[in-house]
Amino acid sequence: MKQFLKNLQSLHIKLVIIYVLLIVIGMQIIGLYFTNTLEKELTGNFQDNIETQVSLIDTRINELYTEYGDDSEQFREEIQNLLSDYGNRPEIEEVRYVNSDNVLVATSRISNESNIGSRINAPLTEEAITTGTRNEEIYVDVEQNHQRVWLLNQPVIQDNQILGAIYTASNIETVYQQLEAINNTFIIATLISLIITSILGIFIARTITKPITDMRNQALLMSEGDYTSRVKIYSSDEIGELAGSFNILSKRVQEAQANTESEKKRLDSVITHMSDGIIATDRRGRIRVVNEMALDMIGMSGKDLHGEDMLALLKLDEEMTLEDIQETNESQLLFLDHDDEETTIRVSFSTIVKDTGFINGYIAVLHDVTEQERVDNERREFVANVSHELRTPLTSMRSYIEALQEGAWKNEKLAPKFLGVTREETDRMIRLVEDLLQLSRMDNEAEELEREIVDFNQFLNRIIDRFEMTHKDDVEFVRNIPDTPIFTEIAMDKMGQVLDNVISNAIKYSSRDHKKVEFHVKQNRLYNRMTVQIKDNGLGIPASKVERIFERFYRVDKGRARKMGGTGLGLAISKEIVEAHDGRIWANSVENHGTTIFINLPCETLEEDDWDV
Repeated sequence: MKQFLKNLQSLHIKLVIIYVLLIVIGMQIIGLYFTNTLEKELTGNFQDNIETQVSLIDTRINELYTEYGDDSEQFREEIQNLLSDYGNRPEIEEVRYVNSDNVLVATSRISNESNIGSRINAPLTEEAITTGTRNEEIYVDVEQNHQRVWLLNQPVIQDNQILGAIYTASNIETVYQQLEAINNTFIIATLISLIITSILGIFIARTITKPITDMRNQALLMSEGDYTSRVKIYSSDEIGELAGSFNILSKRVQEAQANTESEKKRLDSVITHMSDGIIATDRRGRIRVVNEMALDMIGMSGKDLHGEDMLALLKLDEEMTLEDIQETNESQLLFLDHDDEETTIRVSFSTIVKDTGFINGYIAVLHDVTEQERVDNERREFVANVSHELRTPLTSMRSYIEALQEGAWKNEKLAPKFLGVTREETDRMIRLVEDLLQLSRMDNEAEELEREIVDFNQFLNRIIDRFEMTHKDDVEFVRNIPDTPIFTEIAMDKMGQVLDNVISNAIKYSSRDHKKVEFHVKQNRLYNRMTVQIKDNGLGIPASKVERIFERFYRVDKGRARKMGGTGLGLAISKEIVEAHDGRIWANSVENHGTTIFINLPCETLEEDDWDV
């Protein structure tokens, strides 16, 4: 049923229906006018014919009145003969003559001759006699198969005196039968013309709708993304020109779509491979486009965020609204926790505005500034630490110098002591500045390492021997160093500085009762790497602070470290040196059980005989 109703709504069916309806309406108007005119013409001719005959009867009755006015019987016979002559005509069923007293004088119908001489009840005839005017009426005779009869009552007047009335009943059904026959012929002709018209209308409508149907199908294909097919041009009229224009439009749209797709792919490629996250929304702040980098930054990789609220997703809905984005271009910092690591994201917003001033959407650009923030924090902390490290000895020196200026230099006991402290603080500042300069040179890669291949085991043993000579009474050195040489390419002075720093820290922070420093060297021949372990038996370092001991100026126990004369840069310098040798340095510590420093370096595959040569 739905398909049938849908077919009725097609342009083809509509054109045929309209075409047929126009023909039907035109035929009906013509038929109605023709029928009414013909009916009037036929009935008028019929009535004129009857009226002519009635006029002749009227004239004859007037003559008979003149001739036989005194002889009523002869007058009646003459009128009877007259009416009988006219009554034999096929269109006349009965003719009566009624005198002024409504008495039937003569009739052409034999069945009514018995009523001659008697008064009749005929209202129309009585009315004609009374008023002296003619009247007429058409009625349906039930007794004669419902045929229509035209009644005419014509008064007979002589010398302004009403003598009677002529009653005429004529069968007008023949006229209507002729009209019905003509109407039937007209209906049949109309039906035939409708059939022919419908067939012609289908073909004519098809010539109009076929190109339109082709264009509709092509439009559907275009809506599905197919722009390759073209509409066939059937003629050179307006519809043909429309089809040609449609083909040109299809070609232009194809070219525009190709350009759009190319630009879209280029834009998608740019957005996808951007190092920054991109989130685009509609004017209500609902997400429409988001790249993988943005999903990674907010920790929602692989999720479909289409339609989500941007500010709620970034957890900024309580701090700002879309109106705030329109009014200001200030960026926001997000602090997100991913896998127990805090990530800092800077979000910059912008508004997409059409030429009309209508806001079409918003764009959020996400920058991962975690490393930048870390560097900034380290820089601020570094400046603060340097300032603090310099201020402490300077403050001490100033105090002793002020004391000497106030007369302490005259005191033979205090003056040398004050000068000694001032010198120690000066040396400490010099060491700090030298360490800072060395770090600066290594950061800028301005210091080149003069490397040479050495037997690291011998190199390490010489350094340990030196420390044993200076701490032979208070520190126990335990060596677990293989006799087999392990060759590595190092800058001996720089690596010696690293080992000096590590061993010095191990001695400083070992147990006061029995200080012990252990050395372990292992080689991994599979990866050509070697690892040195230097372990003390001190108080150890809390697990949360182990990773930070290689940061510049970081001290686990600041008061104790400064008292021991450290600058807080030794392990930071050691880390820079080890990494410059393509190595790694890290720590492992357990509180109250000491700390172990690991140094991993690449080693060379040289035979001992080759080395001796």
